[in-house]
Amino acid sequence: MRERLEELRREALAIVAEAGEEARLREVEVRFLGRNGEITGLLRQLGSLPADQRPAAGREANLVKAALQEALDQRRDQLQQASLARELRGEGFDPTLPGPPPPAGALHPLSQVQRRLEDLFSSMGFLVADGPEVEWESYNFDALNIPPDHPAREAQDTIFVRAPQATAEASAAAESDGKADGVVLRSHTSTVQIRALKKHGPPLRVVAPGRVFRQEAQDATHEHTFHQMEGLVVDRGVGVAHMLHAMNSLLEGLFGRKLETRLRPGFFPFVEPGFELDARCPFCDSGCRVCKGSTWIELMPGGLVHPNVLEACDVDPEVYSGYAFGLGLSRVVMLSYGIDDIRWLLSGDLRFLRQFPS
Repeated sequence: MRERLEELRREALAIVAEAGEEARLREVEVRFLGRNGEITGLLRQLGSLPADQRPAAGREANLVKAALQEALDQRRDQLQQASLARELRGEGFDPTLPGPPPPAGALHPLSQVQRRLEDLFSSMGFLVADGPEVEWESYNFDALNIPPDHPAREAQDTIFVRAPQATAEASAAAESDGKADGVVLRSHTSTVQIRALKKHGPPLRVVAPGRVFRQEAQDATHEHTFHQMEGLVVDRGVGVAHMLHAMNSLLEGLFGRKLETRLRPGFFPFVEPGFELDARCPFCDSGCRVCKGSTWIELMPGGLVHPNVLEACDVDPEVYSGYAFGLGLSRVVMLSYGIDDIRWLLSGDLRFLRQFPS
């Protein structure tokens, strides 16, 4: 067996030394050291040797395997270094060939839907407004006719911020409103509507998309951070018919076709009368999981702006009227793309986001 091992060692080392490609080295490795290789086959024959010869033969075979493996590794490294050197010298390298394309990014599904709606409302003459996410309590509640004893102003619903050292300008603005202002994370984008109406005055058409915050126990349909888009129109002679037209136009832009809608009475402190707008389920005719078998989907609250809200913004309710509506952007995105858990939207999981190319 020793003679055979030595013969295989010399033959294998000679082939390795002459190999000019890594593929040839792989062939040598399989032939001699593979599962059915020649040296592996000799090792299986150790059991047939006399007991006193087996240790020496085993050591000899392992030394041959180690020497061959070392030679293979060294030769492979030499071939790789030679290939790299050729590339660095420009041999076989064409610098005019285009490089690999960088990975393409995409807009978040929330951004895609928001931009679509912004374009829709801009075409209807609406101003797209933005405002602070950390807001004075007077803008978040008082100016919207939400009284001090309203449940929404409790800590179990609203996220209160410990008041920082406010700027002199902000403190003066709060004092001018006559309110003992706290600081909150805004619970709706209605605060942006109030700021826009105070700044521009009527006539005004404005939508306010953005991120809002609530004290919510997280589950598949509730999240402490989510997105809304709210609209406000204030002008002379504005009524429910104008509001319904804007809502139907919004739905048509979202789903690409007209949907049957209905209004139900609803109560919200900042509108009077208030409504809930439902739309026929765009995904079924006889009931599905999305509409919970009813064929109707509750989409938007809205109504005519309460006179107290107009007065808080220095607008005469005897001259001007208006309507307001709200839309849960997060809910619309879930409906549009069939997302079954709201927590995916702000998870930052790239596996989820790669499913929504722009």
